[in-house]
Amino acid sequence: MPDVLKDLSAARIHRAGDCLREAKLLLDNGEYRGAANRAYYAAFHALRAVLALDGFDSKKHSGVIAKFRELYVKTGRFTPEMSDAIGSLFRIRSASDYDDFYIASKADVEAQYHLAEKLVAEIAAYLSGNDRTAQ
Repeated sequence: MPDVLKDLSAARIHRAGDCLREAKLLLDNGEYRGAANRAYYAAFHALRAVLALDGFDSKKHSGVIAKFRELYVKTGRFTPEMSDAIGSLFRIRSASDYDDFYIASKADVEAQYHLAEKLVAEIAAYLSGNDRTAQ
């Protein structure tokens, strides 16, 4: 595997961690709309980190999510719950960002944060456990 793909994957999983920390700060300060956004992007960048190793990227979020489901969920490398998590994160982030009258509750965003936290941790463990970014 080319080093550039490993470096790209490592940079993206690091960015996922940054977004997760930002989500926590926003959540702790009552900024639920922003926290939902950052929680989703933490998960999104984690998906992009693992897909980078396959040389895949997409300008569309739906493309990244679909390819992750195809290559990693349907093959059993990740559970269907991971697919459900990214779907939920995407829906809440979209409603929070684009629906003028959507109000994200603290409980909803806390749940979103924990979904993102779990997803990022599982992908990071997969990446390090397979030593795919450390070579």
